[in-house]
Amino acid sequence: MKCPYCEENDNRVVDSRLSKDGMAIRRRRECNACLRRFTTYEKVEEVLPMIIKQNGTREQFDRDKIRKGIRLATRKRPVSADMIEDFVDSLESFYQESGRREIPALEIGDRIIDKLKEWDEVAYVRFASVYRKFQDVTDFMNEVTDLLKSRKIQEQD
Repeated sequence: MKCPYCEENDNRVVDSRLSKDGMAIRRRRECNACLRRFTTYEKVEEVLPMIIKQNGTREQFDRDKIRKGIRLATRKRPVSADMIEDFVDSLESFYQESGRREIPALEIGDRIIDKLKEWDEVAYVRFASVYRKFQDVTDFMNEVTDLLKSRKIQEQD
């Protein structure tokens, strides 16, 4: 491990412990050359599937991109950061454990939109407007009308 201060490779581990979430080992190191301390994290390298976008291109699964999209949709809405983080964790775990090498982006988008609909209708419509590429107000109104119809059906049950 290279020292981030002097770039020397000679260092020693001073302390090791599990990270708060238990998914990584936190190591406190001391450089033998400059004597400064720094922290490193060791975790299992996860093999995640490639995402097949609508235009046919492929890109690596990116939990940060998913998290950012959800945060944007839920901005100023009653959805906590913990709810988002837990959902993104479960989504990532689901696809990692699926063993699939490629996942259509639409499948992931559908899972996200279903979760947003469960959490908050405004966040759902915000996400849907981008995800479903609304062209005008009519598309927006159709989505809201469908949402209201499904709410009435649920209230009758």
